[in-house]
Amino acid sequence: MDDPTQPLKPGRFVIGIAYLLFAALVVRSLTADEIQPVLPRYLVFQLAFLILFSVLSWKPCPPAWLMYLYLIVQSTIILVLVSFQPSFDFVTILFLLLSIQASFYFSSRTRWAWIGVLGLLTVGSLTVYTGLVQALADTLTNVVGEIVVAAFIIVGHEIEVSRLKSQALIGELQETHQQLELYASNVEELAALQERIRLARELHDSVSQSIFSINLNARSAQLLLKKDPARVPEQLRLLQELTAGALSQLRSLITQLRPPQPS
Repeated sequence: MDDPTQPLKPGRFVIGIAYLLFAALVVRSLTADEIQPVLPRYLVFQLAFLILFSVLSWKPCPPAWLMYLYLIVQSTIILVLVSFQPSFDFVTILFLLLSIQASFYFSSRTRWAWIGVLGLLTVGSLTVYTGLVQALADTLTNVVGEIVVAAFIIVGHEIEVSRLKSQALIGELQETHQQLELYASNVEELAALQERIRLARELHDSVSQSIFSINLNARSAQLLLKKDPARVPEQLRLLQELTAGALSQLRSLITQLRPPQPS
C-alpha cells in the first residue's frame, strides 16, 4: 500500500499536462519578437530542459541525490533562459513544471522546502533585472500556481491512500468475519459432539443398567416359577417397575435429542 510520506510517481495525465505547458512556452518563444535575436540559443536550452524533464518523468523512483542535482541543473537552465531576455517572463512557467515533479518525487517537509525554493527562484530570477515589484507582478500567478498544484497533488494522493487503506480494512474485516464463521461452526460441531458424549454416558449409566436389571429379574422370575411360584407375582411387579423406569429414561433422552421448537 502507498504511504503518504513516501515519494510518488506522476501519472501519464500529469506528464501530458506538463508537456502541453512546455509546448505553449515553445510557441510563445517562436512568436515573441524579443526572443528572435537569441532564438537559436533559446531553443537549445529549452530542448536541454525538455530532455532532462522527460528522462526524469519516466524514470521510476530516482534517488534523492539525483533529484537534488536534477533540480539544480534545471533551475540553472531556467535562470540562463531568463538572462537571455528578462522581459520574456513567460519562461518562468518552467519553475511550475519543476514544482510538479518536486511534489511527486519528494515527501513530507522536503517537498514543501523545494516548493518554497522554486517559488523564490521564480520571483528572484526577474527581480535582478526588473526589480522586486515588477517581478512580483509578473510572476505572482506562477508562484501561486506552484503552491496550488503541489497542494492538489498531495491532497489527491492522501485521498487515494485513504481509499486504499479503507479497501484493505474492508478486506481484513471480511477475512475476520469468515474466520469467525468458521470458528462458530467448529464451536457448534464441538458442542454437538459433547452433547452426544453426554447422552451416550447417560444411556450407559442409566438405561443400560435398568435393562440389565430387567434381564436379571426376568431370569429370577423364570427360576422362581419352578421352585417357588408364590414369589413370582412380586418378582413380576418389580420387573414392571424396572421396565417403566427404563421407558421413562428413554423418553427423557429422546426429548433431549429433539431440536428446540421455534417460539
